[in-house]
This record gives sequence, structure tokens and C-alpha cells, in this order.
Amino acid sequence: MRSSHPIAVLTTLLAIAPSRGASGADVPSGSDEPASSSSLPVSLAAEKVQLPNGLTVIYDEDHRTPIVTVNLWYHVGSKDEPPGRNGFAHLFEHLMFQGSKHVPEDMYFRFLEKAGATSINGTTNTDRTNYFQTVPRTELPLALWLESDRMGFLLDHVDEATFKSQRDVVKNERRQNYENAPYGLVLEAIRAALFPEGHPYHLLTIGTPNDLDRATLADVEAFFHKHYVPNNCSLVISGDIDKASAKALVEKYFGPIPRGEHGDAATRQKPAVVTHSGEARIEMEAAVELARVYVSWPTPAFFQSGDADLDLVAHVLTGGKTSRLYKRLVYDLQIAQSTSASQQSSELASVFEIVATARPGHSANELASVIDEELDKLRTSGVSDAELARAKVTIEADNIFDLERNSSRANRLNTYEHYVGDPNYLAQDMARTTRATTASVLNAARTWLLPKDRVVTLVTPNKQAPVAGRVVAITRGTK
Repeated sequence: MRSSHPIAVLTTLLAIAPSRGASGADVPSGSDEPASSSSLPVSLAAEKVQLPNGLTVIYDEDHRTPIVTVNLWYHVGSKDEPPGRNGFAHLFEHLMFQGSKHVPEDMYFRFLEKAGATSINGTTNTDRTNYFQTVPRTELPLALWLESDRMGFLLDHVDEATFKSQRDVVKNERRQNYENAPYGLVLEAIRAALFPEGHPYHLLTIGTPNDLDRATLADVEAFFHKHYVPNNCSLVISGDIDKASAKALVEKYFGPIPRGEHGDAATRQKPAVVTHSGEARIEMEAAVELARVYVSWPTPAFFQSGDADLDLVAHVLTGGKTSRLYKRLVYDLQIAQSTSASQQSSELASVFEIVATARPGHSANELASVIDEELDKLRTSGVSDAELARAKVTIEADNIFDLERNSSRANRLNTYEHYVGDPNYLAQDMARTTRATTASVLNAARTWLLPKDRVVTLVTPNKQAPVAGRVVAITRGTK
């Protein structure tokens, strides 16, 4: 992939993303028919191989800069946690950095930092846990050795003391980022209302204190043996590599690790549509200065029909100062200081969410009324050709510029591998946006953004309430 000047990229995008009305002859949104690779200003052409132990390895050769990103996705997230062990996947992410059989306690970061590595971290969400680092090309053997040692020998190091110390770290992280943060527990209430009890997305990834306290070292061992195995992992090596040398290193360090009893195919769940019997309205109070409203819907899973169209809807609503909700709430009426909308795509189901924060003296109910007016207009008349064209160009440009960063490209390859089984899915992914029409966007809004399926959360300032928020009342309507 060659770097392009931003203006040239945008010009190309405008050429490949013409605005078409409802009568256009586009392929319907969600089609698997890819855009022509020659029409894209960038491409992905990584090589995917699988070791005998089931490890999927993706090699992405790019010699523009003398760096290499090593990016691993273990196909396990909070949706895969045992009952009563909410937060365990995230806790395990912390344990992975503490040491392994041949890496002493707290030395993982030090080894990499001394070698000049950057972006050393890991993250956990509902669907997966990833680990990544970017190193000088000469330090690829070090990065692969470190990752292989904790994949093969983590349990040789983890003991009761390490386990308890990292459990306390995670509990403190919850206190800092949720329990003591403004609006910090609002999301917990929303997720519990959006997804019924027992649904893999009902609880937050961060975990609950009670479940974290119940976790044991025996749980660590069982979780590791089930999920942290080669046949439940995909490894991307992206950057300035000699592919033959990189393959030899992977065989050397990862090849001897035995496959697990359970693999990716055995543990993956299927997307399922969540339905509601009517709107849920959550009233909350928080020790904050400004009122806020959240309007949330369960929506189709990542890469399912309607998912990309809802990305476009989000941009039409809040993508820039001329967008519908920004113009009404922030500029015209001046009752909100900010607003955003997003399609938060996940493996089993997604969440479309609108958030607006009021200006002083205005209430969450005021914001909700204007949001409803704009949603009614959208569901009645759809989006204009000009709005759709602007949304397409912005989304496509963001995607292309993101691929210019070595670490982002590596993570994109793993994203495609995880969700669709093809690391080079870029053309098909881009086609979901370029081939969307005003008709497909209108259909997505009318199908998924209905009042009966949503959760409306109203946060009112109250100095006597916790800063993170507390639920005052929950009411549910009927269809």
C-alpha cells in the first residue's frame, strides 16, 4: 500500500462514492459483492496461514517504515465468561502482563521499552481480547518470543499473590472509571435494560465487584486452558518484514505450543436479534452539572445487513456542524453543548446510541423531545442525496487514513479475521458504505430505530446523588 496525499484520496473517494437516490441501481447494502479493487486507493493483501496447532498467522509486508507491529487476538471476551464471573476476561488481560515462565514479574514492558517498542498494551471488549506492540524491525524476535512465552507458559508464573494483586488493580480501575466518574454507571444501567438477563452483553466488560471477589486461581487455570490456546488465537505480523524469516520465527516460538481441547469454532456464538416489548425509560440522578440524555437501540451485529447503513445514519445525525442533531440542538436552539450518535458494532448484536449533554438551565427531557422530532423526520422522509454523499466520503476517508498507521492496519486485519474469517476483507467492507442508497438507509432507520425497541435514559443533576449516577425509576411501555 502506498501513501497518498489526503486531497488525492478524497478526490478518489468522491469518484467511487457517487450519491444515488432511492431509484438508483446500486447493489443493496450488505451485499457480499465487493467494490472493484482497482477503484480503491488502498488495499490489503496479507497472507494467511495456519500452523498444525491451529494458530492462525497473518503476514502483512510493508517496507515504508522500519517497524513491525505484532497484534494477537484471542477470540474470547466478556461474552464468554462463566456465570458469576463477570469481569474475568478483563482481569485475565491484566494477568498476561505480569510475567510467564521465562519472563520475570513486571519485566514484559521493560524488555520491550528497552528495545524501543511503542504502543504496548492490551484491551478487552465483549468479543475478544487483544495484545499488541510496535517494535523496530530488528526486534521482531523479541516481541514474538514474549508473546509465545505467555501463550505457552503463563500458568508457570501466576500464583495467588499475582492473581490477588491484579484483581485489586481491576477493582480500582472500576472505581476510577465507573463508580467515581461523572455519569460513570449510566452505561451499566443502559446495557442491563437493552439486553435481558442471561444475554452475553447484559453486563459490562469491566466486571462487578462481587463477581471479581468470587474469582479464584482455579478459575484462572480453567480460563487459560479453554481460551488461551493457539487454535483460539490469530496473530498478525505487519510491517517491514522478510516473510520467510518471520515464518521461521513463528514456527520456532509458537509451533511447539500444543493446541487446546476447545478451539475457536467450538466457542463462538451466533448473532441473535434482541426484541423488546416496548420502550424502556430510565430516570437517573447524578452529582453532575449538566443534564444528559441517552437514546439506545439493539441493532444488527457487525457486518450484518443494516449495520453499515446505521453508520451512515449516525453521521447524518451528528457528523459535523451541519448535521441534523448538531444543528438543531447546539446551533439553532442552543439547548445542548454537545451531541453524538454511533453504531457500536459487535459480534452478537450492536447498539445504536444517541447522546446529548444539555447546556445549563436545560433538561434531558427537552433534548429528548427534539431528538424525537428529528428521528420522526428521518423515518418519514429519509436522508437527502447530499447528506448521504457527505457521510460516505467522511466514513471512507476515515477508514483509509486509519490504514496508513501500521498498528491500525494490523488491528484491522485481525478485526476482519475475527468477524468474517478473511483478513483482506477491505473491499467488501468498503462496498457496504459505497453501495448504500437513500432507500437502504431509510429502510435501516425504519427497521431498527423504532420507539418500541429503544431505551431512553434521562440523567438529572442532583448534588445529593453519587457522581456516577443512581437509578431513580425504570418504566416500560408496551407495543
